[in-house]
Amino acid sequence: MVLVVWALVVVAFGVFAPKATSSLAGAGWVSSTSQSVRARQVIQRDFAGLGSSALEVVVHDRQGPLEASAAGRQVLASVEATLRRDSAVSVVEPPTPGLTLSRDGRTAVVTAGAKVGPNRMVKAAGALAAPLARLGRDGVSVTLTGDSALWADFNSANHSAMMRSEMLSWPVTLAILVVAFGSVVAAGLPLMLTLAGLAVAAGALVLVNHLTPTSIWALNFALMFALALGIDYALFLVVRFRAALAHHRAEDGAPDAVVAAVAETMGTAGKAVAFSALTVLASLGSILLVPSPAFRSMALGIMLAVVAVLAATLTLLPAVLGRLGLAIDRGRVRLRRHAPAHPAGHRLESALHRVGRGLWRHPLPAALGALAVLALAAWPALGLRTAMPSITIIPPTANARVGYEQIVTAFGPGAPGTLDVLVPAAEEHDALTTLARLPGVAASVPGPTHAGWTLNEVVPTTGPSTPATAATIGRLRRALPQGSLVGGAAAENVDLQHTLAAKTPLVYGVLLGMGFLLLLVALQAPLLALAGVLLTGLSVAGAFGVARLIFQDGHLAGLLHFTPQGFVDAWAPLFFGAMVFGVAMDYTLFLLSAAKERFERSADPEHAMLGSVRTSGRVVVSAAAVMIAVFLTFALSGPLAPKEMGVVLAVAVALDALVVRLVLLPVVLRLGHHRAWHCPPWLARLLPAVRFSH
Repeated sequence: MVLVVWALVVVAFGVFAPKATSSLAGAGWVSSTSQSVRARQVIQRDFAGLGSSALEVVVHDRQGPLEASAAGRQVLASVEATLRRDSAVSVVEPPTPGLTLSRDGRTAVVTAGAKVGPNRMVKAAGALAAPLARLGRDGVSVTLTGDSALWADFNSANHSAMMRSEMLSWPVTLAILVVAFGSVVAAGLPLMLTLAGLAVAAGALVLVNHLTPTSIWALNFALMFALALGIDYALFLVVRFRAALAHHRAEDGAPDAVVAAVAETMGTAGKAVAFSALTVLASLGSILLVPSPAFRSMALGIMLAVVAVLAATLTLLPAVLGRLGLAIDRGRVRLRRHAPAHPAGHRLESALHRVGRGLWRHPLPAALGALAVLALAAWPALGLRTAMPSITIIPPTANARVGYEQIVTAFGPGAPGTLDVLVPAAEEHDALTTLARLPGVAASVPGPTHAGWTLNEVVPTTGPSTPATAATIGRLRRALPQGSLVGGAAAENVDLQHTLAAKTPLVYGVLLGMGFLLLLVALQAPLLALAGVLLTGLSVAGAFGVARLIFQDGHLAGLLHFTPQGFVDAWAPLFFGAMVFGVAMDYTLFLLSAAKERFERSADPEHAMLGSVRTSGRVVVSAAAVMIAVFLTFALSGPLAPKEMGVVLAVAVALDALVVRLVLLPVVLRLGHHRAWHCPPWLARLLPAVRFSH
């Protein structure tokens, strides 16, 4: 019955899943409560959308002034006609001498106002880029650029790269899973969970998008987390199921013994998986504190994937395990021809048992060495600089970047970051006086007045992604008459960066607090709960220390084929940090829940520590190997954003699995001894009773 219900659920949501890539939103990288967004809303309402979402079409004649040639005049007319026919365009502004027509007359910018919201303008930009480019002729080129075009190119390049990386990672993942599980049948279970979870999450995202715009990036991250959690949860449950089969002596495949093994698996490892999923959801939920549509929808997308995989893990997987029974070991794989038929993972478990013995005998040297590794990795993070990415995040051949460079050549470095300055109409004279003498302003052009506002265009002296332009925006906001609004794409990036910097401490505080509370409820041990969250924080810091060396300072730039920007993208510490924290807490719960299960049965700290390192350590190592391989495929992809994500996540998982979970946490169990599991009586009365022994 469970299998039939899941088949119906997958089909019901899967019908919508193919529409995900075409229907999901492409914009939303703004701070919803910022001054720049308020400016864009006023411009959208009162000034025909001639703000940051407007389309900019660069027409360039390589031979001479556009107006001097029949080809140039015809191309300009064709561009304007094409834009007017598009339903997303409200008004078309022809080139204006001195502002959007270069002094030599060879470069002109045709501006199309946004009739629809930013997400639909990004889609319109993606649809119009190729038809507009085909209008060029006889040495006259046509290139679509502007903020909407940039996000269209950014999403397209990154989505393609991530899809290639994910397709490349599947064979690698399957190979590692076969080795980890030791049988082909067992190795297929994580992929079953992943596909079921992904189909449900992708279909749900399409449905949610009808209620609120959902970023296309939500789908990419949902796929990644569905794969990560599907592997983690299936590994943990299958390892426990095999042990339960042996415990119940199900060698003959007796149905009662198999059912008892499933019940024991879900009562122990299944409970740990449920707590693990709650910690992941809490980690992702902290991102909802950031008032940005893109961030909130990405967090929502991953949360949907987590819920779908958790539901499949707690219902579909035990049903499949119950049907398989001993058949879970079919397709046994032996890496050596004459290898003995040990249970899968026997050699790794034996090696980890020896590691656990060594840690129990020599805890302090192991702890000092592990802490030294983490400190060495985390030290560079003290000099981490963040900023919103520049135009270099999209490929050099992308139309938005080509048009950007043409505008810089024709009009100066600040022209692509022209600011939209809204001034109360009664204050226009004072505003123009201020603009004329303000440092950092190359030019200001008075604009139309409507509904009590005057819209002025202000060109900075520096590029849109530079700290100097951010400083100019700050000076404008301080010097202009009260009630003025400074907007434009450059201002939106600056505002988002400031919001991310302001919210990061709050998000990390919520991460640590929620992680501690959930570990406290699960383990009933305050010392272990505190150690779990603090050590996770060290692995996150180590990952960003390595990210600073690579992406800010440029080490390994040649090997990874990218040009360093001199900073790490502003969203990385907050968004990737929350993702890393969620995955790392998986490993923490797997290890400590296995230790708690043994401690509840024997009250022997040594037995609890050695048993958890032996069995759950194998799950941690196997899952980490898959995750590192998957994340490194993203690090090798073309655009910069997936590279940053791949490196940060791969380094964090490696540090967390190999240093924190397999060294430091076992050392905490060793040094804490019985005290590690102590819970004050008053606290025990407040906490719900949670046991992992069966």
